[in-house]
Parts: sequence; structure tokens; C-alpha cells
Amino acid sequence: QVQLAESGGGSVQAGGSLRLSCVASGDISGTYCMGWFRQAPGKEREAVARISNGGGGTYYADSVKGRFTISRDNAKNTVYLQMNTLKPEDTAMYYCAADRSLLFSWCYSRANSPTYWGQGTQVTVSL
Repeated sequence: QVQLAESGGGSVQAGGSLRLSCVASGDISGTYCMGWFRQAPGKEREAVARISNGGGGTYYADSVKGRFTISRDNAKNTVYLQMNTLKPEDTAMYYCAADRSLLFSWCYSRANSPTYWGQGTQVTVSL
């Protein structure tokens, strides 16, 4: 099993920045892609960003392109989400996710769901 622990959420004003962190622990041998989802009250869960094990491949939702940056430090088993120019519509619970880099996993098809999830960290953006 892999455990994911997020941190870095909080409340900011529109236009501000936050950096989320997610540390992976447990059975983390092998290669993993990691990423972030978010869910606002009354809305469906949305994939925000994903990064490959080596960091060379990234995906961003259209709604965050140019504002959010995903990165990872494999030596620390940590993935980050730098969020700039935050908007009220970014308000949501943000969840870290991970999956083994196997064919047919979430790493290769966003139609699939990640295997591992964190508990979430709240991000609130006010006007």
C-alpha cells in the first residue's frame, strides 16, 4: 500500500498563491505517476494535473493551464502543486493521487482512476 499525505492548503485572496505538497510513503518501490484532483461542493471531481515518474510528462486541466505548475522530487517522494493567480473558482478540496506506471493505469489513461488517494487539503480563494 501507498499512503499519501497532503499539506499546504489554506485561505487566500484572489490573485494570491499557494503551494500544495504531497508526501508518499509505504510500498513506494517501482515507478509512479502522481497528480492532483479537486472537488468543490456540489461539483464533480476534476483532474487538475498529473506528472510522470521522471517528471518529463505533465498534464494540466485547461482551467489551470498557465497558472498551476506540478513538479516532483523523487528523492523526497514528494509532488508539489504551485498555484498562482488563484481565482474563487479554484476553491475546492484538493486531493493527491498516485498510481503505478503500468499500462492501462491512470498514468497512461486519464479514463482510469488512480489507485492511491490522499485525504485532501482545503483551498479557499476569496475575492
